[in-house]
Amino acid sequence: MGLAAAVVLAASCNNSPPKARVLPGPDAPGGPTDPHDAQCRSAVRDPGRVTLHRLNRAEYDNTVRDLLGDTGSPASEFPPDDHGFGFDNNADVLSMSPLLMEKYSHAAQALVEAAWARGAFGACVLDPAQPEPCARQLLKTFARRAWRRPVTAEEVERLVAFVTLARRHGDAPEVGVKLALRAVLVSPHFLFRVELDPSPTSTAPHPVSDLELASRLSYFLWSSMPDEALLQVAEAGHLHEPEVLEAQVRRMLADPKARALVDNFAGQWLYTRALDFAQPVSRYGFDEPLREAMRQEMQLVFHEFITGDHRLKDLLDAPFTYVNDRLAAHYGLPKPGTTAMTRVELTDHPERAGLFGKGSLLTVTANPDRTSPVKRGVWVLEQLLCKAPPPPPPDAGGLAPAVDPTLNIKARMAEHRANPGCSGCHTLMDPLGFGMENFDPVGRWRTKEEGGAQVDSSGELPGGKTFQGVVELRAVVKQDPDLSACMTRHLLTYALGRGAEAEDRCTVRDISQQAEGRGGRLTDYILAIVRSGAFLQRRGEAEGPKP
Repeated sequence: MGLAAAVVLAASCNNSPPKARVLPGPDAPGGPTDPHDAQCRSAVRDPGRVTLHRLNRAEYDNTVRDLLGDTGSPASEFPPDDHGFGFDNNADVLSMSPLLMEKYSHAAQALVEAAWARGAFGACVLDPAQPEPCARQLLKTFARRAWRRPVTAEEVERLVAFVTLARRHGDAPEVGVKLALRAVLVSPHFLFRVELDPSPTSTAPHPVSDLELASRLSYFLWSSMPDEALLQVAEAGHLHEPEVLEAQVRRMLADPKARALVDNFAGQWLYTRALDFAQPVSRYGFDEPLREAMRQEMQLVFHEFITGDHRLKDLLDAPFTYVNDRLAAHYGLPKPGTTAMTRVELTDHPERAGLFGKGSLLTVTANPDRTSPVKRGVWVLEQLLCKAPPPPPPDAGGLAPAVDPTLNIKARMAEHRANPGCSGCHTLMDPLGFGMENFDPVGRWRTKEEGGAQVDSSGELPGGKTFQGVVELRAVVKQDPDLSACMTRHLLTYALGRGAEAEDRCTVRDISQQAEGRGGRLTDYILAIVRSGAFLQRRGEAEGPKP
């Protein structure tokens, strides 16, 4: 029995007495031998639909970088993006407010002025007597790239009309061209990734166009617009061809812009972004150089999974990491003798291998002044096994006060679990967190807690499986049959910009099995996703009853 198929409360943590049931893994309703597996083999897949997708802040910044050469961060002035299903690129929560539209307008003006001063819009010269030919070519070229598709003659003429408008008001031609450029940048064709359904109320699947697929692919892998090579392949109508699609994926993953997967996918899946907000108490010696080293460590390790030959599951126990002198001293590792992040082997320090030994993850899943087996256990359940426990009851408190302050956290949590309203969920969450108790709130190794009590990092999971310490814990998690499907679910959610719902169960299963069958590398998962019907197709939405 896998961890995710272990005992969880049937309804909520406040059942009294708690009743338990076996929950399935995310890849099949009833686990690996479920009779519904036959349905997955024969059922027609529902590709789902993605709401009109506004560019989020990261996508906006990356797009204007690639479009205009702007390396600033204009979107830092925009309101924060909401999150859905764990990611900030979920189309359903990327709304448009009047304030955001105002920010877009200001950003467009500043971007156009800066790019114009750099000569970023081409070499043609605007003839004051007859500026239209040059303006027409400039605007056609720019709008094609900004809107990520060919533009029609009518659309170009509407933009050129700004030049006529400027002349009518006695302004130079460049004033009209700049107005047209700003119009391109505040157009829905730029701010949104537009995908059209031939029959908007039909639920029959249909392929997305090659140009729509190009944007799906580029915003998945780069969080940015298609480059010229991808755009040309899409315009020629070849991107749906399997060998062409795979070649583009491999080319794009080799491009430095694939760093976006580290920053935006892994940064949210592995909680690296949350490190920005961690504020451990001063006695732990946590400072900004340490924060930055922890962040870079996780980023560099994940980036190696994009470029290297590691199986994605090996994130759990990868026997290497990246440290500088500051982080090595923090971990108790030999110093590499440099402030630069350096790749080191962990043969002699197996406790540091894999995700569970990373200071960034350990810090963000702790409280400022103490560890939290609950937070760490929930992270494993949610991010690696896709089995989040039910919400706690409204009257659930924090850590139960200890009568004896020398008790270790495991003994104190035992008092908390004695509450019938909490025991069911904590029976699953707490042992996973106990396995990481040798790490203090900022990820330093310890054998005793601050009160002097001996650390107890053993655990027993529902079903009787036991482990001792983090090395055995990660082996248990890595062997869990739901790990692959859960990683697929997170990556698919990010790739599509929508939640992977119950109807995606068979799709998740297919992708997971295909990826593992081809070697289980991150590249194999990405290729399996972009080949899937969920990525290559979409459908409309049936019209609901009229009020």
